[in-house]
Amino acid sequence: MEELKCAIANMDGNGSRVIVWEYQKLMGSSSIENARSLYYAAQVGMRLRQVQIQVNQAKVILEAGALQYMRGNIQIDASSGGLAGMAQKAFVNALTNEKTYRPTYTGVGDIVLEPSFGHFLLIKLENEEMVTDKGMFYASEGTVSVGVATQKNISAAFFGGEGFFQTKIFGTGWVVLESPVPLQEIVQVKLNGEKLQVDGNFALLRKGKIDFSVEKSTKSWIGSSRSGEGLLQTFAGTGEVWLAPTQSVYQKLRFQGLNQMVAAGHTSGSKT
Repeated sequence: MEELKCAIANMDGNGSRVIVWEYQKLMGSSSIENARSLYYAAQVGMRLRQVQIQVNQAKVILEAGALQYMRGNIQIDASSGGLAGMAQKAFVNALTNEKTYRPTYTGVGDIVLEPSFGHFLLIKLENEEMVTDKGMFYASEGTVSVGVATQKNISAAFFGGEGFFQTKIFGTGWVVLESPVPLQEIVQVKLNGEKLQVDGNFALLRKGKIDFSVEKSTKSWIGSSRSGEGLLQTFAGTGEVWLAPTQSVYQKLRFQGLNQMVAAGHTSGSKT
């Protein structure tokens, strides 16, 4: 019998393993309209994916609402730490666009998360810090913490397209992120005391000792306006920056259509 799903990525942790499953086809629709949508989705390579976490006396953290089902001897802790803890979490998550309560699961068994046609990234942290776009966090080992990264540069806060705060994930262990594009379309730029400048708002995350700011494309405002670029997101230091160059393409397809994109193909679509 043909397998309907296969593992496309996995990562081991300390007493845990995370697996991303991909359904090769969906055969259960009883609606012609749904079947038509699924057919066209399959033709362009869209697949339903699902995250499974195997735990063996380990703790994992999930985004609230991510659980679909679990089996085994697993305990859920959704405590907020009292009124002070609840207020702190509400404040942090309002800034980062994450859920107010992020439950932890501890024990032995399998945890299966809600399926999605979106994309999942598996990243391993080794006593390091990662700053991501708001709302990307999905799950992690219990040895990883999620907090708030405040923009250190005024230009980044006002003109960087990310606001004053982003999500900071730090510690040691695996992390699952929801991504707007698949891993194959992400460009991982490694910096070694260098500078990376981006015309647009398509940097998904940064790792290591990377400073984020916004700079003019030329030394003067007049020169910047003449160059047609204006302001550039600037990353400087040592570490990695993950870019999603195709993200704006999908956004334009959704709101403008292919014909409009062909006519305006010379523009960058920068938000800065």
